[in-house]
Amino acid sequence: WLPCELPGTIVHVTIDGFYAGHIVIADQPKPDAKEAIVQLKAMGVKKTVMLTVDKKDTAEAVRRETGVDEAYSQLMPQDKVSRVEGLLGEEHTVAFVGDGINDAPVLSRADVGIAMGALGSDAAIEAADVVIMNDSPRGIARAIRISRKCMRIVYENITFAIAVKLICLVLGAIGYADMWLAVFADVGVMVIAVLNAIRALHDGWHAEKHA
Repeated sequence: WLPCELPGTIVHVTIDGFYAGHIVIADQPKPDAKEAIVQLKAMGVKKTVMLTVDKKDTAEAVRRETGVDEAYSQLMPQDKVSRVEGLLGEEHTVAFVGDGINDAPVLSRADVGIAMGALGSDAAIEAADVVIMNDSPRGIARAIRISRKCMRIVYENITFAIAVKLICLVLGAIGYADMWLAVFADVGVMVIAVLNAIRALHDGWHAEKHA
């Protein structure tokens, strides 16, 4: 038989007792995996880590191809949990992405569990906080962008509502507030906050359109 340096499972084939060659069986990274890593790093993600049950050479090949910072191979489910707990001990906010039933314990343990929903197991989907339904790694960066935008809108609405009500209280205390100002401080602020929140729907639609 002939040696093979390619990463993956090697299947040697014989025909009528004569060696015919070998077949390499290996998982291929998703086409947009490298782009997703680039987007995540551009958004401020400090470190990307791959935890896999595959052999070291396979893990290293995928790591180099996708641009992941670190790769840990030949890990059982409990080993993945230990690695994630080690990252949590470094006071990082840890998000874990998985789709298999063996990933369910880690999805529950991480700060944020993200499951790939199209082909993911029911256990992984149940344990996750976020489910990417199209199984595209770029969806992770898109979900982070939308969530950050939503949080900014929430803080804007809270700040605006409190500021308007404090101004109304001050004006009321010195005798300058009338009924119309009170109506604006209540109903008007609510309407403005709802209109401001609609921007999150537009951003989500825009991101999905250009996905």
